[in-house]
Formats: sequence, C-alpha cells, structure tokens
Amino acid sequence: MQPLTSLVSVQDIELMLRITLAFLLGGVIGYERERVQRPAGLRTHMLVATGSAAFTIASAYAFAGPSVMRDPTRIAAQIVTGVGFLGAGTIFRTPSTVRGLTTAASIWLVAAIGMLAGAGLYLLALFSTVLGFGVLYWLRPLRPREHIGEPSIVAEDDVLRSGEHERP
Repeated sequence: MQPLTSLVSVQDIELMLRITLAFLLGGVIGYERERVQRPAGLRTHMLVATGSAAFTIASAYAFAGPSVMRDPTRIAAQIVTGVGFLGAGTIFRTPSTVRGLTTAASIWLVAAIGMLAGAGLYLLALFSTVLGFGVLYWLRPLRPREHIGEPSIVAEDDVLRSGEHERP
C-alpha cells in the first residue's frame, strides 16, 4: 500500500484549499440570504461558489499537455453564462412587482468569488465576499415594502373577478 504522500501532491492540496475557500466564502454570502429567508440560501451559494472554483481549476490545470492548446477563459465565460440562467430562476415577476433580483445578483457574485478562489486570487475573493456581505447585510431597501411576497397593486379586474368588490 502506498503512503498518502505519494498519492496527493502539494499542488493537489493547494487546489483543494482553493475549493474549500470558495466553499466557505460562498457560505458567508449564502448565510445572509438564508437569514432573510430567500429561496436560494446557504447551500445554493456554497455549491455555486464551489462549482465555479472547480470549473476554474479544471480549465487551468486539467487539460494541460504538450500538444494541447487551451484557453482557460473559455470555461470562465461559460460559468458566467450558466450562473446567469441559475440566477434567472430566482427572479419572480408579477404585474406589480419584481422579486429576487438581489438573490440573483448574489448568486452571480458567489460564482465570481469561486472563480477568484479557484484561480488562486485569495485576497480578491475575500475582499469581494466582504463587500458582498456588507451590501446584503447593511444596505437595506430605502423605500418601505408592502407585505413582502405580495403584490402592492392589485389589478381592478382581478378584484372584480374575485367577487370581493362591486363597481359603484
């Protein structure tokens, strides 16, 4: 049986630490979303950041070879596109409101944080996490919201169809 040190290189350990950092930093943003009971919370943000880091590492290291031409930015561009679709799933629109834009933006941010961590840009990943958490935690909407999750304006036709009110 081979010792563990011959199976795991120093580079492998560093890359695992990059993924772990992305996982933890995604959790910081996800914690805030979970705290305010948004549909995309802790687990979603952790998974997006971890996946982004893993894809970034794969694009930079997995396809290396003497005759292989590679462009790590191609996978990074696809991460941005794919996460955009994931974020779009958190946006809900009614005739009078749009909800979920901030959560969609936070998913997009944790993908970038994961990419930074995966690329080894630790300080930028940490800095982006602090800024993102600060925006989500301390900057609340300036205008008062009506009942959260309910439209603030009800179309007259909807009220009439429900039979609650009659025309004068």
